[in-house]
Amino acid sequence: QVQLVESGGGLVQAGGSLRLSCVASGRTFDRWYAMGWFRQAPGKEREFVAAISWTGAGTNYADSVKGRFTISRDNAKVYLQMNSLKPEDTAVYYCTTGPRLSTSPHDYNYWGQGTQVTVSS
Repeated sequence: QVQLVESGGGLVQAGGSLRLSCVASGRTFDRWYAMGWFRQAPGKEREFVAAISWTGAGTNYADSVKGRFTISRDNAKVYLQMNSLKPEDTAVYYCTTGPRLSTSPHDYNYWGQGTQVTVSS
């Protein structure tokens, strides 16, 4: 089993910054897996935010966050630096891991419990 624990969420004003962290652990965690972030706002489907390959050399971002968010990785830890936050970024953010870098939630095997990010206008 794999455990993913997110931290760093909170309340911030529009234009502000937050840094999310996620730590993976467990006997079956594969350090060669991709890691990523998705988010889900109330009444909406879970959507892709960013993902990073196991080497860190490959990254992918949703168009809505390009230029504002940066994903990085240190072995079993993944980070999401969020700058220039907007009210529409408000959501629960989930950390995930899976065998390949993908924008589809179906390609990821394990999920964290989520951390709330609220951006006030």
